[in-house]
Order: sequence, then C-alpha cells, then structure tokens
Amino acid sequence: MEIRELQWFVALAECEHVTSAAERLNIAQPTLSRALARLEKRMGVALFDRKQNRLHLNKYGEVFRAHAVRAISEMDRAEQRIATLIDPDTGTITLGFLHSYGTWLIPALLAGYHEIAPATTFELRGSAADAVVDGVRQGRLDLGVTSPRPADTTLSWTPLQNEPLSLLVPVGHRLASHHRVRLAELAAEDFLALQPEFGLRQVADKLCEAAGFTPRIVMECTELSTLRSLVSSGLGVAVVPATGDASAHPAGAVSVPLADPGAFRTIGVIAQAGGPRSAVVARFHHYIRSTAQPSEAEAEA
Repeated sequence: MEIRELQWFVALAECEHVTSAAERLNIAQPTLSRALARLEKRMGVALFDRKQNRLHLNKYGEVFRAHAVRAISEMDRAEQRIATLIDPDTGTITLGFLHSYGTWLIPALLAGYHEIAPATTFELRGSAADAVVDGVRQGRLDLGVTSPRPADTTLSWTPLQNEPLSLLVPVGHRLASHHRVRLAELAAEDFLALQPEFGLRQVADKLCEAAGFTPRIVMECTELSTLRSLVSSGLGVAVVPATGDASAHPAGAVSVPLADPGAFRTIGVIAQAGGPRSAVVARFHHYIRSTAQPSEAEAEA
C-alpha cells in the first residue's frame, strides 16, 4: 500500500464525495474510485456507506482513517528528519505574500519553520495578488502565499486555510450593531476598496455579484490600513479580512461578520509547476503545505 493511497482515503473521508476529493487531489475521478475499490478489497470490508452520491465513513472506515492519519504524519516526520540529516539547510528563500498576511500568517509560518531549519534565511516581499503571481511565474519569487487561486495553469496551488471576511462600517452606521449582515443589505451603499489587482478586491467583487449587485466604489487604495481609515472617516463601507491584526481597525470603525455563503478568501501557496528546483525551497514548500487545513480549505471564493 502506497502512502498516496492513504492520503487519497483521508481526502475522501473529509470530502465524502468522490468528485470533490478527486478535484482537491488533482487526479481523475475513475483513478480515485478504483483506488478505493482496491483498498476496500484489501481490507475485506466496505469503509464507506453509500447514500446516493455521498460517501459516509462507517465504523470500519473510522478505524482505518485514524491509522491512516497517523501513518501519514509519521511519514512526514520521517521525511523531515531525513532531510535534516542530508540537507545543510543553507540558502535563501524569496517569499512573496499579500501585504495583509505580513501581520499574522507569515510570521507564524516562519517562526514554526525556524525551529526545524534555523540556518535558512528569507527575503520577504509583500505585494498585491497579481504581483505575487507574476513574481512566481517569472522566477523572481521562489514561492507565493496568495488569494484567490490564480487562473495560471503553469503554477501549482495548495490551499492552506479559509480566512473569514467581514464588513467594516463607520461607528454609528445603521448596521454597526448587527451581529451578522448580508451584502445584499448594502447594495445602495458607497463602497471603499483596494485596487482591482488585489486579491481581496477580486474576492469582494465576486461576493457582491453573488449577492445580486455591483458595488458602487467611490474610492480605491493600495493599503488595508488606508482602507480602514477611510471607513472610520465615514466615507463608505468595505469588505476586509476578519483575521490578522484586530487592533488595526481604527476607533471609528466597526467590523461586522458577513453571513453570505462563501464570505471568506482561500489562502494558498503557489510555486512553479513541477515544484521548486532548489532543495532549500522544496523543503520549505513541503513545510507550508503540511500546515494546510484541508477540511477548511476546500472551496474557492
């Protein structure tokens, strides 16, 4: 039994749907179906209960999943320990990321990696989504942490986690005291936004479109801090990340969670197709991917 078959099984257990799991794994659906059939034949028992087009783990599948997760984790640890023995961990990684990730996600990733590879150095470049994608494509960046998923098929993409989005409104706004709000309630409002090349803007535009309207954008900027300050000055409302540095919200602004389906942006790591060529970059790429939260990062906003 190959480790990838265990990984495929875990993905199936999380998605409970062959098509969804195959899309996440980037393999053909028949390939995944055959692999499951072989696995169940080897186990001598069905691991899922079939109900219409859905799969549901049964008691045998629950037992197998627990062992599969441990086996995958042990293999990952073994790979990292062996890499530590054969890799001097010297070299510099050029990492691109969205500006807003620089206050929380990137420091956390680097702190964790520094514990296992203290000799690796980094050149950090915060930028807009389009610039991050272009930098990885052109080889100016080794890796990029961005959102949303780029359309460029020459780049590999691994989703890491979903970042909730909220609506930022001025203090005293009619919706400021609400526990949750739907974007459709804001169709007549003035919106403030980042410029179109920014990933957050692209996600926000799609959310408004799904809510049935095109936002009336009265001001555009290039920094989230500026966007927040404009809202606090009463110039409009804005869709902003709900995570990160909560203290970044100015005193004159209130963050209200969005109730719209898909009100999040999927954060992922991109690399050139085929994976990084250098050992030091490949190892860090593997580390970032190991931090993924697949149960949360299945969808694209």
